[in-house]
Amino acid sequence: MNPPVVRVHLVTPAIDEGMRKHRFGPEYGAWAGRTLDEVAAEDPEAVRRWLTDPEYAPPGGESVAALVARAGAWLDGLAPGTHRIEADQAFVRAAVVHALALPAGTFWRLDAKPRTLTELSGRAGRWNLRLGGPCGEAADPGQQPPDTPG
Repeated sequence: MNPPVVRVHLVTPAIDEGMRKHRFGPEYGAWAGRTLDEVAAEDPEAVRRWLTDPEYAPPGGESVAALVARAGAWLDGLAPGTHRIEADQAFVRAAVVHALALPAGTFWRLDAKPRTLTELSGRAGRWNLRLGGPCGEAADPGQQPPDTPG
């Protein structure tokens, strides 16, 4: 007998300001609402560290490693069935890094295009990945976002 399967549809919508504030995305702390170019002009060393060290977090924000852990905890806690959410591209990349047990630094080597579907199926500890399907219908409005760390 096969154990129940979890299927997760992560939909990346078109980028807009509302999506940047969505809970299925990273916490940028003091960098929130600013472009990467704006932050880099002010503090190029901090941006360099953020892009190269998965443990580095923006002031008051969340590191890539913490985002991967948050996405992983959310994935691993899902009940069997199909779950469909709209998620920031960074959250999708973090979920894939966790699901495939990749090093956190791999996060920066992945891309999730707007208006695409990334599908994870399986269960905690054993995930399969399908990339780039059409979005189809909207996300499940009853889906709850993962908790923000600390």
